[in-house]
Amino acid sequence: MAAGGAGIELIGADGRRYIDASGGAAVSCLGHGHPVVTRAIVAQAERLAYAHTSFFTNQPAERLAEILAGATAGRLNHVYFVDSGSEAVETALKMARQYHLECGQPQRVRVVSRAQSYHGNTLGALSVSGNPARRAPYQPLLFETSQIEPCFAYHYAGPGETAEAYGRRAADSLQAELLRVGPETVMAFIAETVVGATAGAVPPSPGYLKRIREICDRYGVLLILDEVMCGTGRTGTFLACEQDDVMPDIVTLAKGLGGGYQPIAAAICTDEVYAAFEQGSGAFRHGHTYSAHPIACAAALAVQQVIHDEGLVARVRQTGEYLHDTLTARFGQHIHVGDIRGRGLLRAVELVADRCTKVPFDPSFGLNLRVKSAAFERGLLVYPGGGTVDGRYGDHILLAPPYIATNQQMDLIVDRLADALEAALTSLAADGLAA
Repeated sequence: MAAGGAGIELIGADGRRYIDASGGAAVSCLGHGHPVVTRAIVAQAERLAYAHTSFFTNQPAERLAEILAGATAGRLNHVYFVDSGSEAVETALKMARQYHLECGQPQRVRVVSRAQSYHGNTLGALSVSGNPARRAPYQPLLFETSQIEPCFAYHYAGPGETAEAYGRRAADSLQAELLRVGPETVMAFIAETVVGATAGAVPPSPGYLKRIREICDRYGVLLILDEVMCGTGRTGTFLACEQDDVMPDIVTLAKGLGGGYQPIAAAICTDEVYAAFEQGSGAFRHGHTYSAHPIACAAALAVQQVIHDEGLVARVRQTGEYLHDTLTARFGQHIHVGDIRGRGLLRAVELVADRCTKVPFDPSFGLNLRVKSAAFERGLLVYPGGGTVDGRYGDHILLAPPYIATNQQMDLIVDRLADALEAALTSLAADGLAA
């Protein structure tokens, strides 16, 4: 039972302290108990706790929307606030559908996404996700989508294929799928800019997103980038896609938006998408009871102000490189570490049975869960993942420390992770399980 939190640590009811090296699920970007944020929550609760958006807007929501629009360089200007990343994805899908309706293209009903992706746990968001384990129990309830292969060079690039050539080939699979199903039937392509939980901090190959943008523009398909995990500074720029010099038609944000202090998320669209609503039926036809909740928006506003005032996005770039270098120094030649990847403070270590062939461990071994358990025993919280390669095979450990973490704390995270990995591998041997 968690009883408290301070800085980058969570505190159990028994008094034990745990370094929150994954920010929960890449959520706690400012760590725990930040006084600026907690004061903002209390002050807003005293002024106004709730007013339904069918009657009122509120000052924190308006100010937060202005900040988000400004952070995207004026290219994504219209913000719809909801309460979770799954809701943000659902909202983005509805935006895409209504956009095409307003434009007189009601036949555009299909969504193309990628294998080894994850966009949320509601039925709509799960329908466009490529995580087989999470989809399986609900498959009969999910709507039909198309899925192309992921952009995952470590496993999918051919021998001798350059990163740029692979990125082009992976992107061109979208065009092939559009032509197969009929591009006039497709409303949107959705992808995580940097893949999060399913494959473990996989960034796009050079040129991949630019080619995706070109294909979407050619066929009139909206580009939705899911930055629920990798956005709001997590990868060293406000939006991860800035590093690829690409802007989507709609972007989704969540985890780092409110830093865990309140449930909040957002779908943000361009002027062109919004104009279709405004000039057509007059409004985006959507709504949730707690959309633009004043206290949630006040908390997120405080989080974003702290990130700005303390220069934390630049710090993420610096400490992210330090974390990468430290992981590489410790694990770069480890016989069971195949890849170390990510951007900013979204990093992953992929575990393999054979480093040379990239063959993964047998999934029945549950290696990633063994590492999680061993790390927990050592006062370290990490985000494990299984099915990294294809939904069944592969193990990785995701790290997403708070933006406030120091280099010294990064050293401690890597030390404890190294101890946990050795303990997990020793437990495999003790159980008579061979790589």
